[in-house]
Amino acid sequence: MEVFEAIRGRRSIRNFEDRPVGKEVLQRLIEAGIWAPSGGNAQTWRFIVVTEKHMLNKIKMLSPGLLGDPPAVIVVCQNRKEAERKGGRLGVELVSVMDTAMSAQNIMLAACALDLGTCPIASFHREGIQRLLRLPEEILPHLLISVGYPKGAPNPPERQTEGICFFEEYRG
Repeated sequence: MEVFEAIRGRRSIRNFEDRPVGKEVLQRLIEAGIWAPSGGNAQTWRFIVVTEKHMLNKIKMLSPGLLGDPPAVIVVCQNRKEAERKGGRLGVELVSVMDTAMSAQNIMLAACALDLGTCPIASFHREGIQRLLRLPEEILPHLLISVGYPKGAPNPPERQTEGICFFEEYRG
């Protein structure tokens, strides 16, 4: 799949087929995530891939934004101590958040290219997820990504194209 096709074709999927996503495929998604840009090349991200049904059910109880029954969830985390060591306060408060977003986008585009559906989820109980996954204090969950084979996809929303891009200076 060509990259612009994946960009235009990716949708937030919340309805999944009842079939597992193979470990090798999930590892490819993580590989796509680690090839994302990283501020100062800090690479302070950590990924927890959850596929066991009982764990997915527990994650759902802590995540009001997690809809449907995905066969996998990728928890994108950041190592707070490492982010601070490499980038100071800015590394923790901004760079690690940007790195999470860029990594997640790579994961979701790669999933689209592999005919998988994904949905980013920011609505979850961070401390609860941290305890459930036995994350040490310095490893903070930033984002969940549900992953699975989609049962259909919603139509793309319209995109505003007028009045959003300017060259040389703002002319709004």
